[in-house]
Amino acid sequence: MKTAIITGGGQGIGRVATQYLLTHGYRVAIWEADTDALAELREAFKASSAQILFVSCDVSSEMNVKKAAEQTISHFGQIDALINNAAIMIEKPLNSLTLDEWNRVIGTNLTGPFLCAKHTASYLAAQKGSIINIGSTRAFQSETDTFAYSASKGGILALTHSMAVSLGPDIRVNTISPGWIDVSGLKKKAKAKSDELRPEDHSQHPAGRVGQADDIARMILFLIAPENSFITGQNFVVDGGMSRKMIYV
Repeated sequence: MKTAIITGGGQGIGRVATQYLLTHGYRVAIWEADTDALAELREAFKASSAQILFVSCDVSSEMNVKKAAEQTISHFGQIDALINNAAIMIEKPLNSLTLDEWNRVIGTNLTGPFLCAKHTASYLAAQKGSIINIGSTRAFQSETDTFAYSASKGGILALTHSMAVSLGPDIRVNTISPGWIDVSGLKKKAKAKSDELRPEDHSQHPAGRVGQADDIARMILFLIAPENSFITGQNFVVDGGMSRKMIYV
């Protein structure tokens, strides 16, 4: 049985991807920094507990990541896929965004995937494994005051092709860049509140709807599948076509 690591697996896309991986025969190590989300996930998935390892891990900390990798190998014995999903966003005007806040976002969103790859690469190579970095269409377009988040997701694209060239052929590395994915109801209980999406929210997407976490989970499963071993170093935009649509006011 194959083993996948998913960072930030306690909420949103990560939580749904965890369910998909379990359903498709993977054992899953969930590396999550939010202790409340991790506890809620442990309760929700207790029926599948033999296939899951819950790890408290801040991916911006090399000590945390090294320990999490060792714990995963000790528990499961192998690592076949790494899904770098953990991310945070701080929205503030440029003149009020502090350096500490900038570093916190970059540390989680960009340094985190580097550290996770660094400390799992030898295990992934032994399995001819795969790394998926979760990017964002914010790498190409922005709303106001998302400086650190957009910069981190732009960096993910460069990190992906650098790792693909450097770690291949033993490890394949790709990015998935989601667009508008509604995860409002997939957060921990204290923050979960399903958004009421309007018809115009859906209609502005050429695909006719706002995205769901399942859309990203299915792409993760596709890219880590061994039969897709000729795909590496690529970025896959999953946004319902929204970033291709010219909008005039």
